[in-house]
Amino acid sequence: MSTIQFIHSGWAYVVLLALVLATFKALFKFFGNKEFAPSDFRISLFTLIAMHTQFLIGIVLWFSKGYFDEMSVGEVMKNDAVRKLAVEHPITMLIAAILVTIGYSKHKKKLVSKPKFKILSIFYTIALILVLYMIPWKQWF
Repeated sequence: MSTIQFIHSGWAYVVLLALVLATFKALFKFFGNKEFAPSDFRISLFTLIAMHTQFLIGIVLWFSKGYFDEMSVGEVMKNDAVRKLAVEHPITMLIAAILVTIGYSKHKKKLVSKPKFKILSIFYTIALILVLYMIPWKQWF
């Protein structure tokens, strides 16, 4: 395992923990009609930063693997395992990072707690589902 892959796999735990914490905190506070606290802002910001960091590490890893150096696009797409790592995983994680970014940006524009938590709940939950779906669990453990 390369150093970049080790960092990418290790940082994934931080991202997953932050995303789970931010998502469930937003959901509980939304349904519990709680007030938006500074800690809520910090965890959503940390989740955004962790997700972006993970995606940047993933881009470096993707280029270092050179999936398309030795295989044509057609060969990659026909191989389920390679297609998942070279195409499906990066695209899904990009979508998840975009959702976290949109959710974070939109929640800052809301002035009242309930709409803030609603935005975070929606975007972070969808991002969490995508992340959980696309983690290569067999390689992770």
